[in-house]
Amino acid sequence: MFGLEGLAGDELRRLDMENVRVEDRRVLFSGDENALAKANICLRTAERIHIVLAQFEAKSFEELFQGVKNLPWEQWIGKEDAFPVKGYSLKSQLFSVSDCQAIIKKAVVDRLKSKYGISWFTETGPVHQIQFSIMNDVATLLIDTTGAGLHKRGYRLQSNFAPMKETLAAAICSLAKLKHYHTLYDPMCGSGTLPIEAALIARNIAPGVFRKEFAFEKGTDFDQEMFDEIYNDDSAEREFEHHIYGYDIDWKAVNIATNNVRAAGLSKDITIERRDMADFVEMEGPALMVTNPPYGERITTRGISQQLKNYADKYGLDKKVVYPHSFRHRYAKNFLEKYNDIALLADLMGHESIETTRIYLRRTASEQQALVDKIVTW
Repeated sequence: MFGLEGLAGDELRRLDMENVRVEDRRVLFSGDENALAKANICLRTAERIHIVLAQFEAKSFEELFQGVKNLPWEQWIGKEDAFPVKGYSLKSQLFSVSDCQAIIKKAVVDRLKSKYGISWFTETGPVHQIQFSIMNDVATLLIDTTGAGLHKRGYRLQSNFAPMKETLAAAICSLAKLKHYHTLYDPMCGSGTLPIEAALIARNIAPGVFRKEFAFEKGTDFDQEMFDEIYNDDSAEREFEHHIYGYDIDWKAVNIATNNVRAAGLSKDITIERRDMADFVEMEGPALMVTNPPYGERITTRGISQQLKNYADKYGLDKKVVYPHSFRHRYAKNFLEKYNDIALLADLMGHESIETTRIYLRRTASEQQALVDKIVTW
């Protein structure tokens, strides 16, 4: 998650990973299959683990094709597995993302054809997401080993509207310097994410033990015995000397949080009760208060549109151009003009595909006309 790179780097160092390097939007480290499994199971603040398969110069489609074809895709992708391709290109001669996707897909298919001796792939099996980036004519190929994001722990049976991500909750508890000897209070606990993540940290329980599967388990060279050893290793877990209390004024939230705590097997460490914040009593002993307070009623898209129309009336603006997406569009344009980082913008905008974000690279009709007016004297 953007902004948590430092915390993820600290976690990797505590896990004794090698060559840990923190960069914007990512943390790099070296390791074997054991390290890969351990990172997926144990990291609290990371969202996804990718393997960097290769980096090479690609100024032509032929260079891209040969670079991809030379990679050992058979180590990850089986005869019936699906292998979708997505990625982006910036400041490179190979600027068409759709063409790059097609070339990479063809290269992978050709490699697998030669290894498996078949000419058709049904792609009905497990999914192995291939990702690429081409920046300054250097192609980077990655394969996703996580599957569903690591914030999807598996213990949350129910949730309130717009719940906090588990990775963010873990980050907040880490930044609060929560220790196993602290009593923790969350007076506005909602669906219980903060108390649960706090208990997992206090007891040093790996967050990945609740998940049903990871993408790397479907790899052709997957070592089940190695995975089971890491997955079932509870030697680092410890007893929690104090307690965690979660309160909320809403009965529905209390019931949801109680069920989630029970699903996580943490009923001994966490107490959820209905209580008004106004009735909160003084904390006892070494204690922390960590909470995500409500910010009033959540406004809908329709509500935002109406507010903007009201402002347009008040200040004499054209209602046709004052709507939520116009502000989102202007933010994206300004961001690209200032930082020129389309990959980061895609993360901030919540786009699944960077192709969606590339729309903001296009100039509007008025912007094109302004450029023409600068050049041409009518």
